[in-house]
Amino acid sequence: MNLFDTRSVTFAEPIDMLYACHEKVRRFCSQIDMLPAYLAENGFNTIAEQAVKQIVQYFNVAAPLHHQDEEQDFFPLLLQYAPEAQSSIEKLEEQHESLHESWQALYEEFTRLKTDPQHVPNGQLMKRFTESYAAHLSLEEPLFELGKKHIPAGKLAEAGKKMAARRV
Repeated sequence: MNLFDTRSVTFAEPIDMLYACHEKVRRFCSQIDMLPAYLAENGFNTIAEQAVKQIVQYFNVAAPLHHQDEEQDFFPLLLQYAPEAQSSIEKLEEQHESLHESWQALYEEFTRLKTDPQHVPNGQLMKRFTESYAAHLSLEEPLFELGKKHIPAGKLAEAGKKMAARRV
């Protein structure tokens, strides 16, 4: 029993890595949701600046890589073993595009904070972004379970190697 869940997730278990990325998305979206109230009470201080920096880093670098992992490695593999996932995958890929577009608008809001600390980021934009991601994750995670059930371990291991290589 590991009381503190200190195990490391690696690309040797690519579906677990996809889930771990989703947990980070949830954490950063939670921070985005809390940001308007925090800024209203405390202003754009060092804590807010650090949080925004981490959010920006994740959604500019890690999230696009995660979507590539899914679109280039996981989804095609899943379709080989669970073709019934086709319509969900098409919808998810469309959502990836809209999430990237929403992120770009939100990124501009966060960038503006650096030059204008009094700027109040668009709360509706932040809410739409985090709600869109929540809906996206709820559609996507059942496909991870489908993959665990149907994709052979060796094929998953090959996909994990491709995902890891993307980050070198």
